[in-house]
Amino acid sequence: MSSTPAVPKILIVGGGYAGFYTAWKLEKHLRKGEAEVTMVDPLPYMTYQPFLPEVAAGEIEARHIVVGHRRHLKRTKVVTAKVTGIDHANKTATITPEEGAPWEIEYDQIVVTAGAVSRTFPIPGIADNAIGLKTIEEAVAIRDRLLGNFDKAANLPPGPERDRLLTVVVVGGGFAGIEVFAELRAFASSLLRVYPQLSFEDTHFHLIEAMGRIMPEVSLKTSEWVLKDLAKRGANVHLDTQVTGAVDGVIELSTGESLPSDLIIWTAGVMANPTVVRGGDLPVEERGRIATRADLRVGTVDEVVEGAWAAGDVSAVPDLTGKGVGGYCVPNAQHAVRQAKLLAKNLTAVLRGELPQEYIHHNLGAVAGLGLYNGVFQSGNIALKGLIAWFAHRGYHGMAMPSWERKWRVVGDWWHNFWLGRDNVSLATVQNPRYVFEEFAARPRPAAPVEPQQPAIDPKSVVGEDAPVAGAKAEKEPAKAPVAG
Repeated sequence: MSSTPAVPKILIVGGGYAGFYTAWKLEKHLRKGEAEVTMVDPLPYMTYQPFLPEVAAGEIEARHIVVGHRRHLKRTKVVTAKVTGIDHANKTATITPEEGAPWEIEYDQIVVTAGAVSRTFPIPGIADNAIGLKTIEEAVAIRDRLLGNFDKAANLPPGPERDRLLTVVVVGGGFAGIEVFAELRAFASSLLRVYPQLSFEDTHFHLIEAMGRIMPEVSLKTSEWVLKDLAKRGANVHLDTQVTGAVDGVIELSTGESLPSDLIIWTAGVMANPTVVRGGDLPVEERGRIATRADLRVGTVDEVVEGAWAAGDVSAVPDLTGKGVGGYCVPNAQHAVRQAKLLAKNLTAVLRGELPQEYIHHNLGAVAGLGLYNGVFQSGNIALKGLIAWFAHRGYHGMAMPSWERKWRVVGDWWHNFWLGRDNVSLATVQNPRYVFEEFAARPRPAAPVEPQQPAIDPKSVVGEDAPVAGAKAEKEPAKAPVAG
């Protein structure tokens, strides 16, 4: 009697763009019972990062740009924890939850899609004072900080402290930096209507870029138009400038300038998730990413690591169009989503004894929002600017948002804000939700201290004329007169 063959186990490390889409599409391609799929990520949702600048500017509700894993993955086992070790030689991975002891999980196929984190440099003060823009929590914190600073500044007279509160510094002139910079500039301008104590001249916006241009994804002519548009709106861009320090919230520049600021946003690059990359035995290329073939299997052109796959920002996938920086696909959402869709097909094909296909994708272009009713779009030699580009931005990302349920929520936010305006209430205190309860909560009174009792003295045990007599009152010795001089 033959035994039933074991069902292949697929482990997906990471639930961001590439991880979520891989699991989502595997549910579509795999037949029932053909494989068991497990996805591990410390967060219970995928974040649609192109919308983070709009969340920071109060144009989209924060929860609407995240896609819940458990809601949308029906046949995937979702584990909310970290993968802290990969032993591919033995095909096991170490799972570390927030609560409880770590454990090991066995797999037959592993898909590494752990994404990227903000890449910083050892600049004094940056780690202590700046904030990134890779997570929904960071976008919400930026929005609340700006709103809170407006509240504080409205109560202060003109001076250095008010200037510090109303100064925003963004480091990095790529797409993420320019978008959040432009969105916050537009947001701050709109806030002035409800803060009569403040004027446009009181707000200061600075973007720091080490290169001689911004937005390398678009043409030089288009990037120059963006610079002029930002200048018209009172936003300052410092090109060929580096940040040398940020101690106590004072940005020091290589030009010798100093910019005191209470809101420093770091968008100057990303790096592959080091926890996953360094915690495993999969091959890594010189930039710290998983070495990946064009068919999305881990390995090189000459050698394949069987049973291992990678996609998204954590992987170094060759760009077969020949247009990628250094010959590899750039780390962006466009590549991550398309790689994940192909990876799901290829993995299914390999399980069925078929050959995988190579990933090749011609860039569709780049689109960015620059505040309400303003944007920029570049595809080849075609460049759109202003209102029509803004519609292109919202149209593209609205359709790219995973699931119709999420699309409707995002479009609903846009529709409501068109008629009602954006919400400008800060919820910064949500980080300490018990502060009111703690302030007024009744607490048990501390017990009164117990005074030690003096032991009773038996008069009979005392010999001599100084022995106390029962019932006699002690007489105080008269105070001695102070000695003059």
